[in-house]
Amino acid sequence: MHDLFDPALLRKYNINGPRYTSYPTALEFTDISDNAILDKAAQQSGSNEISLYVHIPFCHSLCYYCGCNKIVTRHQDKADRYLDYLEKELELRADILKHRTLVQLHLGGGSPSFLTEVQHTRLRDMINRVIAIAPDCEMSIEIDPRRTSTAYLTHLGALGYNRLSVGVQDIDYHVQEAINRVQSTAHIASLVDHAKTVGFSSINLDLIYGLPHQTTETFATTLAAVKAMSADRVSLFSYAHLPSRFAAQRKIHDDWLPTAEMKTALMKLAVSSLTQAGYIMIGMDHFAKRGDELAVARANGTLHRNFQGYTTRNDLDLLGVGVSSISAIGNTYGQNPKTLNDYYAALDGNRPLTVRGYTLTQDDIIRRDLIMSLMCNLQVDISAFEKKHDIEFARYFEDEIQHLIPFINDELLTIDNTGIHIASHARLVIRVICMTFDAYLKQTQHLNRYSRVI
Repeated sequence: MHDLFDPALLRKYNINGPRYTSYPTALEFTDISDNAILDKAAQQSGSNEISLYVHIPFCHSLCYYCGCNKIVTRHQDKADRYLDYLEKELELRADILKHRTLVQLHLGGGSPSFLTEVQHTRLRDMINRVIAIAPDCEMSIEIDPRRTSTAYLTHLGALGYNRLSVGVQDIDYHVQEAINRVQSTAHIASLVDHAKTVGFSSINLDLIYGLPHQTTETFATTLAAVKAMSADRVSLFSYAHLPSRFAAQRKIHDDWLPTAEMKTALMKLAVSSLTQAGYIMIGMDHFAKRGDELAVARANGTLHRNFQGYTTRNDLDLLGVGVSSISAIGNTYGQNPKTLNDYYAALDGNRPLTVRGYTLTQDDIIRRDLIMSLMCNLQVDISAFEKKHDIEFARYFEDEIQHLIPFINDELLTIDNTGIHIASHARLVIRVICMTFDAYLKQTQHLNRYSRVI
């Protein structure tokens, strides 16, 4: 049996590369000034259901590892002003939303738990006014457990939220202190237990490996605590140390970080521990219990990947609202201004709110479909793919197939007349395999801006 953690293969393929939450990636977005670009895309897509992402950028304190778009503040009234502008944006996007049904809602950040209960109620009322919400809508929210009580979760459950994502990262105090995120494991466990009683049908816990001072001994303790909480999903992310891009990471000393060998050992420990506990590995960094919707989607071939990671629907347009949010509607990507001042100014001055974006070419559409199929399903059915895109696969991807030979020789994949089949032990380097089909990596120098695969 091949080893998921073959040291020679991991050393060979542990290069920088995209995470492929989209194709083309956001690095290919260009400046645009067409305020109707998303409306036009929505008219052409024809979908009558939609997913909505709401970015809440505020945090009460700074976690040194974080690379998200966030604003650290203790002034709660800033969220009131932000909601005023979110309301303006939702009204601006009414033409996209009003004839559709909302089937997925996700609040990310920053930290959505920055909002008070009153502010959350206001936000839900705003959404209710602009779109019909499906009775079985997947409504998910990310929380910072340090700012969350059981009463707060009860309120969120009453508002209809039914999926919860909790930032655990690591439970070791020495690690927590180094990343400026000290929190109580007992409190997190109490939140998870309570969430199960107030309407949350799926609970996810986030973990990060590669953080300062982590060892296999300390991380084993973290994994044991997470398994004891019996969450439905676990997300296992690799810490990307990019202090040149994220100023807060400069507070993390290089010599505090695990070596490359130790980081691989941490990941190996996590994968082994979680799969032995009955979790199914989804893609390259998610784990789900067998009955969870993510595991079901993987089994029936409807698993999808978007700007929030792996998700259960592959047929939905995504509208992102709030500062820096990205939308994926039809064959168009669009991004809002990245700073709060620019976001407010655009809405105040009737200037284009979509300031960066990209409209896919036919070649992009073909390559996106292929890359997402590999990322989600670890295979491509060539006959179905040819029929869908009206191409001859072997001729269209003649050069790329030649570049797959090293992966074939390393027994990471097979390719025949039926399809491309990624070996299960190759999932950790799936990003590298997908890079073979990325037309933009051949003509740009973006690789140093991506994180390492492992």
